[in-house]
Amino acid sequence: MNNSRILLAILLLASFTSCSKKLSGISWIGDRSKLDVQQVNFEYFSGKAKIYYKDHELDIKAKANVRMRKDSVIWIAFSAVGIQGARCLINRDSITIVNMFKKEYYVFDYDSLSKQFNFDVNFESIQSAAVGNLIKTNSNGDHVEKTGDFFILQQNSGSVSINNYVNPKTMKLERVEMLEDRSKNSATISYYDFQLLEEHVFPFSAIISLFYKADNKTLNTQIEFEYNRAEIEDKELKFPFNIPKKYVRK
Repeated sequence: MNNSRILLAILLLASFTSCSKKLSGISWIGDRSKLDVQQVNFEYFSGKAKIYYKDHELDIKAKANVRMRKDSVIWIAFSAVGIQGARCLINRDSITIVNMFKKEYYVFDYDSLSKQFNFDVNFESIQSAAVGNLIKTNSNGDHVEKTGDFFILQQNSGSVSINNYVNPKTMKLERVEMLEDRSKNSATISYYDFQLLEEHVFPFSAIISLFYKADNKTLNTQIEFEYNRAEIEDKELKFPFNIPKKYVRK
């Protein structure tokens, strides 16, 4: 897997959490008889995170600076051995990755990514997962059941089945399980260490696991993600991103 694919896997699977100062004993005081999943609303967001990435070939630690403008753009700057100086810009049309160390860049459109992973990849799902919101908005056609520890919100998106595990005390999403019926590719996101960020409850860390088929084998990619700083900004953020003319598109 080349550096662009590492970065792509990280941003698609591991930009799925946020954090703030540690606080215990969080509880939701609303109506627990309804599945009112608590969502995070923001205009601008920024954070710094540590990422641990492992698959059948690689074992990488990276740092990431993340900035977001709601419904518009996600900007990520990576630094790690082998991918120094890499930046990623996610907008509503495409994902662009620039490797300043190798002087090359990659552009991915959502249609081709959706076909590659057999999951519906789009800006809205990446943004929602990045702040711990539901990847798919709940609707009247969804099924809800109560277990001992969780509400389980069951959804479908095309050929993908989605199970959302919601803590009844906090009404926050704690785990997401996705399964693509045809390929049996699956992804699981588990959120931990919930903390307050202003009036919102965010997960401090997450573990993401992806099982997918390639070359007649079932492969596993695991990512651990932890923020050491996160803020919902009340001021406009900048998203510096340019591709020098001498860089080669791969």
